[in-house]
Amino acid sequence: MVYRRTERVLHRLAVRHAAIIMAAGEIAAESGMDAVQIVPVAARAGIAAGTVYRYFPSKTELVAALVDGVAEREVAAIRRAAAAAPGPLSALAAAIVAFASRAAGERRLASAVLSEPSESQQDAPGLRYRAALVDEFAQRIGTAIESGHVPAQDVARAAAALVGAVIEGLLGPLAPQSALPRNDVQELTLFALRALGVVDARARGLVVQATEAQWRPSEDG
Repeated sequence: MVYRRTERVLHRLAVRHAAIIMAAGEIAAESGMDAVQIVPVAARAGIAAGTVYRYFPSKTELVAALVDGVAEREVAAIRRAAAAAPGPLSALAAAIVAFASRAAGERRLASAVLSEPSESQQDAPGLRYRAALVDEFAQRIGTAIESGHVPAQDVARAAAALVGAVIEGLLGPLAPQSALPRNDVQELTLFALRALGVVDARARGLVVQATEAQWRPSEDG
C-alpha cells in the first residue's frame, strides 16, 4: 500500500516550510547570515530543532533555500516594475529602481543574501542570486539596444557591471550610509543609465518617473 499525503498534510508541511524560511530571513535581516543557525531559527519559528532538520538537514541547505526564495521574490518584483513601464528604456530604468529601492528598504537582508559568504564557497547561493539579476538586466539592456535607445555594447558585461555597481554603491562596506534611501536609489539609477550611454537629461527624467512610480504605493498606502 502506497501512502499518499492528503491535501491537509501537504498544506501543513508547506506552512511549516514557509515559517522556517521566514524565521531564517528575520534573523538574517537582524544579525546577518552567520546568525542563521538551526536552533535559533527553530526557536523563532516556534518549532523543535529536529523539525527544522527534517526540512533542511544542514545550515547550508537552509541558507540556500532562503537566498533562492529572496531571489525569486525580488526578480519577480523587478519584472512587474518593468512590465508596468511604457517602453524599453523606461522599463530598464524601472527595473533598476525596483531592485535598488527594495534592497535599500531591506538593506541588512539584501546585504546578507547578496554579499555575505556562505560556509561552502562552491555554488554559493548568493552567486546564483547575482546571476539571476544579471540575466534579468541583460534582457532589459538588450531590448533597449535593439530599440535604439541605448548604444550597442557587450550586454552581458554591462549587466554584470550594473548589478555590481548597485550592490557595491548601496550595500558595500564603502557605500555612504544615507538617511534618505530614495536619494541613494536615484543617484545609483542615474549613474547606471549614464554608464549605459543614456544622455544625462533623459536619464534624469527616467529616474524621476521610475522612482515616483516605485514609491507611490507605499506613500499612498
